Amino acid sequence: MSRVKSFLISLLCLLALGCSQKERGEHEIYIGTISGPETELVEVAKKVAAERYNLKLTIINFEDYVMPNTALAEGEIDANMFQHQPYLDVVLSKQKYAIEPIGKMFIYPMGIYSKKVKDLADLHKGAVIGIPNDPSNAARALRLLAKAKLIAIPQNINDLELTPKKIYANPHELVIKEIAAAQLPRVLSEVDAAVINTNYAIPAGLIPHRDALFLEDKNSPYANIVVIRSSDKDKEKYHQLIQALHSDEVLAASKRLFADQAIPAW
Repeated sequence: MSRVKSFLISLLCLLALGCSQKERGEHEIYIGTISGPETELVEVAKKVAAERYNLKLTIINFEDYVMPNTALAEGEIDANMFQHQPYLDVVLSKQKYAIEPIGKMFIYPMGIYSKKVKDLADLHKGAVIGIPNDPSNAARALRLLAKAKLIAIPQNINDLELTPKKIYANPHELVIKEIAAAQLPRVLSEVDAAVINTNYAIPAGLIPHRDALFLEDKNSPYANIVVIRSSDKDKEKYHQLIQALHSDEVLAASKRLFADQAIPAW
């Protein structure tokens, strides 16, 4: 399915939701995800939720990182699962949405990949490094490059402030190129290396522990979270949603979909 077609389907779904939102009952939840393996995890949770809690989940796919929080805040969906806490912090610093996390999901370790070198030490001066262009994932990528000792960045700085301009030591004179996160696997052959999220690496045939030249470990703070409107946090159906998402069935599906690379954070 093309990105345009997927976007149009999502848009039509949102329009329909806007018209039918008042009809949603106490056993219904509309949940937004980013198209890809995580959507398949929610499909598994959907079956568990129906069988164990008589809870009906409707999954809405999005093609970018902006719309799911906007749709949630405006009541077009009831929950979303696509982001980590540092990204949500960036969003809430700009948009005063009344939304908050209700539970953690998996850590999908970010890695540095290359089709041109087999070791980071082989990167030449002036090598072009692709990183995600959204603020939080860009900061996450810069932290990983710093941990790999390719650059140096300030220690006490939040993700909103951490940009390539904050790099104060760059001995290899690396050229940092910001690119849409979903596009990074596709341009990997055009850059010298790229910092790629696992949810985009896996569909491109990149296995983090096999193919990454450098990888986040289990201590990463970037666990994905489930977010709902603050006014809904005490409703039982959202606690049931978390139970379904934390089920053994979802855990088993994560091992298959993410080549056993996803780390449970709960």
